[in-house]
Amino acid sequence: MITLINPNIVMQKDDLFGTGIPYMPVELAYVAATLRAKNIEFKLIDSFGLNPKQITRLDSQFVQGLTTDQILAQIPSSSKYIVVYCGLVVTFRVITQIISAVKEKFPNIPVICIENTQQVTSFSIKEASPKLFKAGADIIMIGDPEARIVDVVSGKDLKKIKGLMFKKNNKIVKTELSDIFIKEVDDLPFPAWDLFPLKNYWKLGYAHAPLKSKKYISILTSRGCPFGCHFCVIPATNIRRWTPRSAKNVVDEMEHWIKTFGVHEFHVEDLNPTVKKERMVEISKEILERKLKVSFKFGAGTKIETMDEETIDWMAKAGLTYLSCSPESGSPRILKAMDKPFSHQLALQLIKRLNKDKVTTQACFVLGYLNETDDDRKLTQNYVKELTKAGVDEIALFIMTPIPGTYTFDKVEGYDDYSQLTFSPKWRKEYKKLSSFRIHTYMKFLLWKLRYHPIKLFKQPISFLTGRFNTKMEMTAFRWLKINILSRIPFIG
Repeated sequence: MITLINPNIVMQKDDLFGTGIPYMPVELAYVAATLRAKNIEFKLIDSFGLNPKQITRLDSQFVQGLTTDQILAQIPSSSKYIVVYCGLVVTFRVITQIISAVKEKFPNIPVICIENTQQVTSFSIKEASPKLFKAGADIIMIGDPEARIVDVVSGKDLKKIKGLMFKKNNKIVKTELSDIFIKEVDDLPFPAWDLFPLKNYWKLGYAHAPLKSKKYISILTSRGCPFGCHFCVIPATNIRRWTPRSAKNVVDEMEHWIKTFGVHEFHVEDLNPTVKKERMVEISKEILERKLKVSFKFGAGTKIETMDEETIDWMAKAGLTYLSCSPESGSPRILKAMDKPFSHQLALQLIKRLNKDKVTTQACFVLGYLNETDDDRKLTQNYVKELTKAGVDEIALFIMTPIPGTYTFDKVEGYDDYSQLTFSPKWRKEYKKLSSFRIHTYMKFLLWKLRYHPIKLFKQPISFLTGRFNTKMEMTAFRWLKINILSRIPFIG
């Protein structure tokens, strides 16, 4: 018996910018599917999904889902291994608390930590390994976990399994960091979403991408990202690799969930799905040829300039309704410092095309990068205005935080715990200034939107009231209000 644990979802108090989002644990779902395909018995404990309406306080954080004691009560004493999914950096305190509690109750059962390599809100478990080992972890698995988790739980010699860190004779043993990524993603079984409490996710009424239907499924059409942005953890967790799935395999999965759950809304959680525009056209044509009625949304920031107008037209025909892109800064100087290639003019052109094709768009920015000046931020504000004219529907302004594994990790100080490394890092000495700039830029954006696209702005309150969201802004307000109301009543069941 193997026990898989998905930790809670955590929201930072008074934060609207990146915490409290119910990310569906895609990689854990792949692990569950792989174990099932190998006929390895396991139990899945989705600490968040089993009771997301139960909210407890942990200092300045709201923790959604089961308490640690409730998690422990569900772990079979016959477990041979306990696997903890290290999903999000904001949940780090919860993750270590779960590990410590598990080791206290089951001291002889090895605890394995597996990495979330496919989200920018995750962290490098290699960088965090000292803290994870201190909490009680026995084995840390770096990179894609699917194939190697089978090797570990099947009793293979750990020294012969690549990408591991483990305790032996009070020392940490490290194996070779090679072949730790899945090369043929098409060969993996589809994620085992049928084992997760999906109805509880759906009942929340919000997700990562704007939720318009009553049901949705998160999907990965590719893994990794080839770019090396210094503020991002992905270069550390994916070593600048990008591995796509074939168009047929992606659409096969969509069709599978349509038949299994009646789901027609798909939230694409790829780090960078549009690296190869020809593949996106192939996926779109495959959807159209099968006459599937789907809506798909790119909830994470894509690299918009890897597309062209023809690609956008095909995706819109096939069902693309939302696309988030990541300019990060309006300042060429800051983009160069970030090692972030971006074409401001081409992006404006493509936003116009997306607007014409009735695809809702978001543009994401990172404020407070190393040595950023007031002039740099002014350029960002100016570019927000240009994007608003072009038709962008919403913006997201994140304040840079030094996530474990990023280039910036050891260059910004002031926090006490990894769970404070959110996109509203109140511990940063520049936070008040950056937060003020962020608020003023949001206000200006709304005024510019009122000026250039008033109808879009007037529609947003309707979307908020009906719960059929076109933008994350509408959904974020709904989520923040709901969590704050629920958190006032302890242990909502």
